[in-house]
Amino acid sequence: MRSVFGEVAGSGSISTRFVCKAGFVLDAIAVLVFVVIGRAVHTGGVTASGLASTIWPFAAGVVCGWIVTAWLRRSSSALVGGILVWIATVGIGMALRVASGQGTDLAFILVALGFLGATMLGWRVVLGAIRRLRPAVQARR
Repeated sequence: MRSVFGEVAGSGSISTRFVCKAGFVLDAIAVLVFVVIGRAVHTGGVTASGLASTIWPFAAGVVCGWIVTAWLRRSSSALVGGILVWIATVGIGMALRVASGQGTDLAFILVALGFLGATMLGWRVVLGAIRRLRPAVQARR
């Protein structure tokens, strides 16, 4: 039986809970790195209050994306689930930035889409490749 997170129960693979937790952490790290780089480049420094004011809209977007993905019963560690999480992260993040009076210049939106897309989808592509290669390697044994 396939779980919400794309693993087959009893398949001897990494537990779905581990994949879920690790995936959420990887998405959160992607957002954190995006914010830290942006703050360092554009404000001349990284402060706790600056990080908090910049990260909260995107953190809310990540959480909403994971909730929607689970509600739709999509694998959050698969590419389709990742696209949902990525678009929710950027879309909700930008909407909350507007609602809170923060900037959403077109260049910023494009950079957010590019960086977060590459990082949030990148780990999923690597995981998918590993999942596809693992049965081939085990079959050769």
